[in-house]
Amino acid sequence: MTSPPSWRRDLDPRHWRILIASLLGRLFDGYENFILFVLLAPALRDLLTPDQLPGLTRYAGIILGVTVLGRSVGGLLAGILADYIGRRRTLLISYVLYALSTLISGFAPNWALLGLARCINGASLGGGLALGATLIAEAWPAALRSRGQSWMQTAFGAGGLLANGLWFFLAPYTGDAGWRWPFFLSVIPAVLLVFYTRRNVPESEAWIEKNRQRAELRTAKRTAAADAQTSGERAILSRFTLVALFAQPELRRSLLLCILMSFGTIGGYWAVSTWIPVYVETVTRAGGYTSMNWAALAGAVFSLGSIPGYLAGGYLAESRVGRRGMLAFYFTGSLVSTAAVYLWAGAPASLLAATFLHGFFTQGQFVWFTIYPPELFPTAVRGSAISTVFNVARGLSLLAPIFSGVLISQFGGYSTMALVFGSLYLLALIAVPFSAETRGKPLPH
Repeated sequence: MTSPPSWRRDLDPRHWRILIASLLGRLFDGYENFILFVLLAPALRDLLTPDQLPGLTRYAGIILGVTVLGRSVGGLLAGILADYIGRRRTLLISYVLYALSTLISGFAPNWALLGLARCINGASLGGGLALGATLIAEAWPAALRSRGQSWMQTAFGAGGLLANGLWFFLAPYTGDAGWRWPFFLSVIPAVLLVFYTRRNVPESEAWIEKNRQRAELRTAKRTAAADAQTSGERAILSRFTLVALFAQPELRRSLLLCILMSFGTIGGYWAVSTWIPVYVETVTRAGGYTSMNWAALAGAVFSLGSIPGYLAGGYLAESRVGRRGMLAFYFTGSLVSTAAVYLWAGAPASLLAATFLHGFFTQGQFVWFTIYPPELFPTAVRGSAISTVFNVARGLSLLAPIFSGVLISQFGGYSTMALVFGSLYLLALIAVPFSAETRGKPLPH
């Protein structure tokens, strides 16, 4: 009889060091994601000239846009680099760029340099999810792999809480001029993370072996015998990673299905969930509830709900429901919780409860990016595959908040927007039965 997996028995210090480095990277990612939201307005009020201030929202949109663009492009490049120069080396490069761009953000003398720094910052953190997920997938025991991924992902929610909490305490004492301090305060731990990763995180043994095979194949391809054998694994190793993903029918099918589900997750988040603070403030003001900052409270409750949502994914994936059951659970829950927030909830208490539930499902479901794609794609293209799944959908989702804003302002308000863009979760749910179940199967080599 096989004994159940044990954290104490099956994990050694190497596993924990990899988790810590990946977890801290996601913590900084969550921190930077939310700190930009809370600091952007005060930063621009401090940086813009008087004649520029009336266009503050336009400058804010530019900075948000280049940040998302940096995350998309940087995330895709990081995944490709991880397959060619190694997971650990790419992770180190991303952390160094993060520390430098955060320092530049704090010293930015104008909005243009702040935007450039945030673009670089986005590029540095864009590949964090793919890199951390790949390292854990290739190093951790199969029976505990999904749980390790879910623990890593909880750090993103914790980073959001840290960002909101830090500015909540700093703002009353510093005002708009204090927007630089949250950037400065994150530089020192970022530098320490670089040294920690360099000293304590080993390179993936699976990648080392594939890199050796790739080098041998390059040498062997000069002979006619090798050229005649370019199918299967050799074909994957010999081609550029993105080409190999689309050239192999099975890999292409998995990739396209994952991108479809990814668009549901990311597009739904940007089109629906990011409006919650504004929506809550609108509803509470209309109801006469003006004694509290309900918008800020809703944002905190949303982030808080995401943490158990992340944790649940790892245990669900390892349970009898499997990976596909986990996906169906999150997509269905996101549909229901979207209706709960925008259609059914009314008073602040019920609205906050629905927001917590919405955070659990819509933000918590991001954990599937770390659990499921690593189990679909072989080592030689795993980094490229995970980053493609995440960042193609992220790029497509750039337009989601724009169109949802138009729906809100011109075609019936928040309820209409929620009905239209909540259907993205239904689209993702439809893709689940066509996807492969990977529970209990070995990681592709």
